[in-house]
Amino acid sequence: MVSKVEPSMLNSFIHKLKLAFGASEIRSRIFFLIGALALFRLLASIPIPGVDKNALAAFFANNQFFGLLNIFSGGGLSSLSIVMLGVGPYITASIIMQLGTIIFPQVKQAYFEEGEAGRAKFIEWSRLLTIPIAVLQGIGFLLLLESQGVIAHLGTIELIANIALVAAGSMLLMWLGELVTEFGIGNGVSLIILAGILASVPSSISQTIFAASAANIPAYVAFTALALAMIYAVVVVSDAERSIPIAYARAVRGAAMSQGAATYLPIRLLQAGVIPIIFALSLLLLPQMALSMLGALKISFASSAALWYSAFLSNPWQYGAAYFLLVVLFTYFYTAVTFEPHRVAENLQKTGAFVPGVRPGRETEEYIGKVVNRITLPGACFLGLIAVMPSVIQGLTGVTTLVLGGTALLIAVQVALDLAHKIDAQVSLREY
Repeated sequence: MVSKVEPSMLNSFIHKLKLAFGASEIRSRIFFLIGALALFRLLASIPIPGVDKNALAAFFANNQFFGLLNIFSGGGLSSLSIVMLGVGPYITASIIMQLGTIIFPQVKQAYFEEGEAGRAKFIEWSRLLTIPIAVLQGIGFLLLLESQGVIAHLGTIELIANIALVAAGSMLLMWLGELVTEFGIGNGVSLIILAGILASVPSSISQTIFAASAANIPAYVAFTALALAMIYAVVVVSDAERSIPIAYARAVRGAAMSQGAATYLPIRLLQAGVIPIIFALSLLLLPQMALSMLGALKISFASSAALWYSAFLSNPWQYGAAYFLLVVLFTYFYTAVTFEPHRVAENLQKTGAFVPGVRPGRETEEYIGKVVNRITLPGACFLGLIAVMPSVIQGLTGVTTLVLGGTALLIAVQVALDLAHKIDAQVSLREY
């Protein structure tokens, strides 16, 4: 049985590859994606002026949190490149805008009710909000790195020039990501993050191999097995969903009666995706940046508070516990923001659909809400465990060179799955 299945799967894969590169439109989209990611990696290799490479390497080696934050910069932060902020400001702006759908009725109306015109307006507001966020993050990072001796002391003119440089680099990546979304395949911003993660893998593996010793071999073997198990778990959980059966009422047309169709409403286990992790990282980063800016202004309590907070982030158990709780809380919060049982129940009722055994309207809303709350808990715990797994492993083994990054792994697998589904959809469309 196995010998019959495997060749058919391989033949199907080869067939889809031939179709993908045989269709001129898909081929041009793939080449555009490759070219855009190559341009991003070129920009990520150009550092800003005045960087002390040895101090930079020591800073990232002793600060796991900024190593994790480097993921969302697409790898540009670790080299202090001109795109060191990455797409982080744009992601933060998008999150703030989505939160604005709760607070401001105009934003909610634009996002949910005005169709494509409203979506375009929403994206435009996100772009404008990205500019001040990029400037503020640039100020915070540069002052923090200057206080750590990573970059030389900056005068007023040099500081303004560097802030403008890194803010412009972030806006350039935002524009590049949107071009990939429009003319390439997949979500451009996510693919930029994926490219940064994959680019850092070879150097991380080489560092781990060179730092390995005979005494740590069992830890590395266990780490490899755990990494493979995590990859499998992320793939399974990313596609996991809870299906709610949906039926349609019978329709009467003249003397004929048509049987109502039956389908289902899929509710994903990871309804919020990786957004809760980004929320948690942003909240953990905010005090560090605020204290560094206050310390640069010579405010007395800021320096001691910054030292205490740095020690807190350096402790894998304290940092891991706070990170896990924030991820779980933000998973519930973001799910409540993006998934509205009231709207789903209302749409079902308008189309003549209902959940078998549940009355339409308020009872359907309550039923869907209970299902969502029930499956959000295991999804939130899974996200939290994946996020803090590196801290747990390092706390248990004491080995700090392990390359396992739960957050990076989760993002990479989800983006890769989404890209594979998008390519498969394009191929299937032309095949039919």
